[in-house]
Amino acid sequence: MERFPLKSSVTKTGMTYQSVYKKGANTANGRGAHSGEDEMVDITPGLQQAADGVTTPTSHGTFQIYEQGSRNSASSTHWDTIMFSGMQGDDDIPGIGQYEDFHTIDWQRDIARDRMRHRYIVKKRQDSIWDLIKGAHDAWSGWVCVLLVGVATGIVAGVIDIGASWMTDLKFGICPAAFWFNREQCCWSDTNTTFDSGNCSQWLTWPQVFGDRGDGAGAYIISYLFYILWALIFAALSASLVRMFAPYACGSGIPEIKTILSGFIIRGYLGKWTLIIKVVGLILSVSSGLSLGKEGPMVHIASCLGNILSYLFPKYGRNEAKKREILSAAAAAGVSVAFGAPIGGVLFSLEEVSYYFPLKTLWRSFFCALIAAFILRSINPFGNEHSVLFFVEYNKPWIFFELIPFVGLGIIGGCIATIFIKANIYWCRYRKYSKLGQYPVTEVLVVTLITAILAYPNPYTRMNTSELIYLLFNQCGISNSDPLCDYNRNFTDANSAIEKAAAGAGVYRAIWLLVLALVFKLVVTIFTFGIKVPCGLFIPSLALGAIAGRIVGIGVEQMAYTYPKIWLFSGECSTGDDCITPGLYAMVGAAAVLGGVTRMTVSLVVIMFELTGGVRYIVPLMAAAMASKWVGDALGRQGIYDAHIALNGYPFLDSKDEFQHTSLAADVMQPKRNETLSVITQDSMTVDDVETLLKETEHNGYPVVVSKESQYLVGFVLRRDLNLAIANARRTIEGITGQSVVIFAGNVAPPPGPPPYLQLSRILDMAPITVTDQTPMETVVDMFRKLGLRQTLVTHNGRLLGVITKKDVLRHVKHMDNEDPSSVMFN
Repeated sequence: MERFPLKSSVTKTGMTYQSVYKKGANTANGRGAHSGEDEMVDITPGLQQAADGVTTPTSHGTFQIYEQGSRNSASSTHWDTIMFSGMQGDDDIPGIGQYEDFHTIDWQRDIARDRMRHRYIVKKRQDSIWDLIKGAHDAWSGWVCVLLVGVATGIVAGVIDIGASWMTDLKFGICPAAFWFNREQCCWSDTNTTFDSGNCSQWLTWPQVFGDRGDGAGAYIISYLFYILWALIFAALSASLVRMFAPYACGSGIPEIKTILSGFIIRGYLGKWTLIIKVVGLILSVSSGLSLGKEGPMVHIASCLGNILSYLFPKYGRNEAKKREILSAAAAAGVSVAFGAPIGGVLFSLEEVSYYFPLKTLWRSFFCALIAAFILRSINPFGNEHSVLFFVEYNKPWIFFELIPFVGLGIIGGCIATIFIKANIYWCRYRKYSKLGQYPVTEVLVVTLITAILAYPNPYTRMNTSELIYLLFNQCGISNSDPLCDYNRNFTDANSAIEKAAAGAGVYRAIWLLVLALVFKLVVTIFTFGIKVPCGLFIPSLALGAIAGRIVGIGVEQMAYTYPKIWLFSGECSTGDDCITPGLYAMVGAAAVLGGVTRMTVSLVVIMFELTGGVRYIVPLMAAAMASKWVGDALGRQGIYDAHIALNGYPFLDSKDEFQHTSLAADVMQPKRNETLSVITQDSMTVDDVETLLKETEHNGYPVVVSKESQYLVGFVLRRDLNLAIANARRTIEGITGQSVVIFAGNVAPPPGPPPYLQLSRILDMAPITVTDQTPMETVVDMFRKLGLRQTLVTHNGRLLGVITKKDVLRHVKHMDNEDPSSVMFN
C-alpha cells in the first residue's frame, strides 16, 4: 500500500482551511494575513508560531504548516533542537500517544511520530560513541525482533506438533516401554513388521493393555470406549482452560488478526495468557479428534509471540503502527511453520491478513518465515526429512485433457465452500443470540461426543485428518495395503512403472466410505468451527477437497483403463502404464475447497506446491483455485474470515471492496443538520467546562475552534489526551483549580491574575485532516482506507460543520448495502 497516496489532495484541503483561519481569525489576535506562497507543508511534530516568533511544540507529529520566513539558516539549529524536544516531550505526560481498548489507531500520527524519533536519533549519532551505538541498535532492532519471533515460532510449532502427535495416538493405545513415544516412535526399534499395519509388538492397543489379544467384538468395544473417553477428556480440558484463563484463545484467530492489523486495538488478544492457553488448548483440541486443524491458530500464536517480543524494542512496543509491521511478519512465520511453506506464508500475510505492507515488511516477513521454517526443520517433529506431514513423491506429467476435471473440481470446491460458509455463519449467529452461547463447555462436549461416536466406525474418519489427507494424496504402490489401492495388479518388480488396472472390490467399498466421510466431515465442521476451543479451518477444508478429488480421480482413472484409445487421452494411456494419478486429483480438490472457503488464490497455490512438493502441478492448482474463487464469489460475497469479521461486528474497512454509491460527506458526518456539535474553544473555557463536556459526551475527540460564534477550526484534541493532561496538571502544577482557563493556542495572551492558566497546546493536533461537506464519500472512504484515519473533520468555507469517524463510515457502508448499521462494534 502506498504510504501517502492521497497526499496532495489532503494537503490542499488542510491549507485552504488553515489559510482561512490565518487570514480571518488570527487578525483579531494581532497577526496579519500572510500570503499562501509563504506556507509550506511538512511532516514534523507540530510547531506553533507564537506572536513573538518563538516556536513551541504542539503536536505528536502530524501534517504541520509553518511559516517559511521564520526558518532562516541562522536559526535552523535552534528550530531543530526545539522540534526534537517537542517530540521527546510526549513522555512528560504519562500515557499520551497510547490508545484505549477497542479503539482504532491513528496510522498517520504513529508513523509520523516514528519518523520524528528516527530523525532525532540520526541527528544525535554524531554527538558521541554511545549515541552512535544507540543509532545502530535502532537500525537493526527490526531484524533482531523478527529473528526472535521466527526462532520462538519454530520452537512452539515443534512442541505443538510433537504434543498433538503423541496425544492423538494415546486414543488408540500406549507404548509401555516409553509412554511418551507416539506409535511411530514406539515402532522404530521393532524389526518384525512394517509400520503400515500399525500393530508392531512394542505398541499395545487398549484391548491388549487389558489382556484382550483378539480382534473380536470385545476388543472393538474397548477400543471404541477408550476413543470416546480420551476425546471427551481432551476436549473438556481444552474448553475449560479457555473459559477460565483466556477466553480470547478460542477459534482460529485469523479474523481478529486481520482486524488488529487494520489498526484496531483488542487488549489481551495477543497477550501471554492467550498464548499459553492457545498452545495447550490447541494440542488438546487437535488430539480430541474434533474436525479442526492447527494451522489457523498457528497464525494467532505467532502473532502473540510477535506482540510480546516487540516490547523488548521500544521502537515497536510503544508505537502501534510500527508494531503491526512485526505482527505481519509473525503471521507469515505462523503459516510457514504450519505448512512448511515459508514463501506461501509471506504471500498469505500479504494477500489475506495484512492491511499495511510496505516493502521493508515484505523482506522482514520473508526472513522471519525462513528462520521459523529452519528451526522447525531442525526440531524435525515428524521424524522424517520433510517438515510437513503429507509430502508427495510422484512426478508424472498431467494430460492436457485433465484440465477439464481440474476446473470441474474447482467448481465443486466452490460449491462445497459456499454451503459450508453459509451454514457455519447461520449456526454461529444462532449460537451468539441464543442461550446456547451461555454454555460453551457443554456445547464442546456434545460436539465431541457426537463426533467421536460417529467417527470411529469409519476408518477414514477415525484416523487423524492429516493422515487421511496424506493417504488421499498418496500414489498406490507396492507397499500400500489400504482398500483404496485394491487394484487387480501383480507387482513383480518394486521399481517398475505402475500399470493400469481395474479397480477391485476394496476400491468401491473405500469410495462409499469416503462419500460418507465427506458428508460427515462437512456437517461436523459446520458445527465445530466457532466452538470455544482453539480451532483452525485449513486441515478440514483440505480433507473435504481431498476426498472429493480422490473420488473424481478414481473415476477418471477407470475411464482411462476402460477406454484407453479415445482421443481425450491423446494416446498417452495406450502404453499400459498408469497415466492418471488419483492422488493429484485429491491435491487439486483440496486446493479448490480451501480456496473457496478462504478466497485465497496466489498464496494458496504456492502453499499447496510447497506443502506437497508438487511443483509440476502449478497449472492444475491455479486452474482449480481460480474456478473455486469465481464460483464462491458468484454464490456468496465473503470468504469465511470476512464473514466472521462481519458477524462479530469488528470495524474492518476492507481495502478490496469498492464503494459504489454517490453520497457526500455532508450525508454521513455527525452531528446531522440542526444538531449541536461538541467543540472546545481555544482560550475561553475553564477546566470545569472541559470536564463537564467530557462527562456529558462520549466522543473520542473534540475539534478546537477559535470561538463558538466563528467556528473557525484550530485543531483536534483526543479525549484520552485531555483526561491525562488535566489529571497530570492537577498533580504537578500548583494552584490549578476548576476556574483555571484552558488555552490550546500558543499565540494567545494568558489571562491576568490567579488562578494560573493551563497551557495544553502540546496535546493539540494542529493539522487534522479535513474535507469539505461536498466531498464525495468515495473519496472519504478511500482516505480512511489508504491513510488509516480515525476521523476527518468536515468544513464549509473554512468553518467547522462536523466530524466523520471510522465508525460513521462503516455504518454508512452497511446502510448503503442494505445491511444492519448497528452491527458495527466499537468500544
